[in-house]
Amino acid sequence: MSKYYTRACNFYYGSISKEKVKKKISIPLHGNNLISFDNIELITRKSKKTLNINKINKLQKNISKKILFDINLISKKKKIRGLKFSNLPILMGVLNLTPNSFSDGGRYLKKKLGVKHALKLIKDGCGILDIGGEATNPGSMTVRVNEEWKRVFPTLKKIKKLKKFISLDTRKSTIMKKGIKNKISLVNDVSGLEYDNHTIQVLKETNIPFVIHHMQGNPTTMQNNPKYKDVLLDIYDFFEKKIKYLRTVGIKHNNIILDPGIGFGKNLKHNITLLRNISIFHSLGFPIMLGTSRKRFIKNLSGKNDSKERLGGTISSSLFAIMQGVQILRVHDVNEVNQSIKVFNSLKF
Repeated sequence: MSKYYTRACNFYYGSISKEKVKKKISIPLHGNNLISFDNIELITRKSKKTLNINKINKLQKNISKKILFDINLISKKKKIRGLKFSNLPILMGVLNLTPNSFSDGGRYLKKKLGVKHALKLIKDGCGILDIGGEATNPGSMTVRVNEEWKRVFPTLKKIKKLKKFISLDTRKSTIMKKGIKNKISLVNDVSGLEYDNHTIQVLKETNIPFVIHHMQGNPTTMQNNPKYKDVLLDIYDFFEKKIKYLRTVGIKHNNIILDPGIGFGKNLKHNITLLRNISIFHSLGFPIMLGTSRKRFIKNLSGKNDSKERLGGTISSSLFAIMQGVQILRVHDVNEVNQSIKVFNSLKF
């Protein structure tokens, strides 16, 4: 029997969206009348079919039931403890406290520079500050626990006093525990909670919000010929399976964010497929986070127009993601992306 997947599509924005929602001819995304949709793409591993929402009840009963269940998850308001989804997207500002991150390695490693940059990211409008002490870009090696914490703690110690929403980018349960004791608000584990066997127990005991991130392989080897049967549906199934497992081990809360992991064990075709169809993940019922900032796919697409900061590609992919209802954008250049969103929204609405 075929498994069916539901992807919201044909979005409306601003006053047009509000009017269509009022007339009940479109459905609001995550409870926000300023973005809505009136079509869904019904997907199996063998076929795709686009349907208007008023045609759903004409399908076979088991299929229409599945779609309506998914639409309920797509349209419900999303909640993460400590975050407000009333003004989207939320920007997650990147603070790499590492010597070897791919675009800014070593730039903020000294104590005062890390704090200074954190303050700038907050001033520029990030709603989440993501701090990490281990590079996870392609080819990077694992860092020892003591070294990773040594990089992170001096800055975290200072900025936790600001009482801002702080995310800790780590794969290690020991670092998570230390971070939670130092008032972090979110765990962002790029391994999809698979690197450290003790991670899930920490998340269960502390009840802290966390990101389920997808990565094929590990940072050292993940770009060595990554393969999927169907990258979009394989990652959807990964999330679905992981969520079911978390429920069985006792994590019942909905403080979960999903990140499909652009560039983490994906080639250019995989990344493009995910970005074009990113709205499929709304039907899992959780906020979507996306990190395209400065990534290699921008170089692959722009060719001779590549640049060190890849700001143009970061902005264009971020705006495209917004139009698909992505709620959280992980970016390095918070001010510039924020600027682009404000102009874009002014023109769009």
